[in-house]
Amino acid sequence: MEEPRAEKVAVVTEVKERLDRADAALLTEYRGLNVAAIAELRRSLRAAGGEYKIYKNTLARLGAHSAGIDTLDELLVGPTAIAFVEGDAAAVAKALRDYARVNPALVVKGGLLGERVLTANEVTALADLPSREVLLAQLAGALQAPLAQFASLLAALPRNFAYGLKALLDQQGGVPAEEEAPASAPEAPVAEAPVAVAEAPAAVAETEPAAETETVAEIEIPAEIETPAPEATTAAEDTATEETE
Repeated sequence: MEEPRAEKVAVVTEVKERLDRADAALLTEYRGLNVAAIAELRRSLRAAGGEYKIYKNTLARLGAHSAGIDTLDELLVGPTAIAFVEGDAAAVAKALRDYARVNPALVVKGGLLGERVLTANEVTALADLPSREVLLAQLAGALQAPLAQFASLLAALPRNFAYGLKALLDQQGGVPAEEEAPASAPEAPVAEAPVAVAEAPAAVAETEPAAETETVAEIEIPAEIETPAPEATTAAEDTATEETE
């Protein structure tokens, strides 16, 4: 049995490796497109993230079988080209749709998205989807909205509490008078009473020495009266009287 040529083996290996790496593969029929039109299509697909390749159907089937994919056999009929997608499959499908509107010779046959086989209508529906960036932005917005709402509710709690407290105080006529009493308590004259009591002993202390002085004077005065001077004077007077007589 004749061994396959190296060129065919290389093509089969290339198809297998591209299918293994690709996120999607979109198959088209390029009948009626000239070389310039195909080159233009390749540039538009490359800008969208796709690589447009043309293979013989038999080699493409062998490559798909080597990758474990046998669902593309019915699509690999007639002049077929494969757009391998690594990234946003919707963007490549949109590029194919837009080009087919200008060049009706390009016909989308179907494709492969992951492990799922797509029909031509499903590829068209895929082209109508927003791009991957738009979908990610929408998903981020959907996730951010509840978080932002929750943060707003948390921020509103202390503010609403302050408003409610103020409204309650205004309804009751302001802050109760009992709360103002401690502020005026230090001004009451109760604190001066200990000072008056403390000064009372000083007044007593000032009066007590005077009383003691008067008592001493009263005691010393009788001592002067009891001196013998008057008696001496009386004795002299008696002696003079006797001499006169």
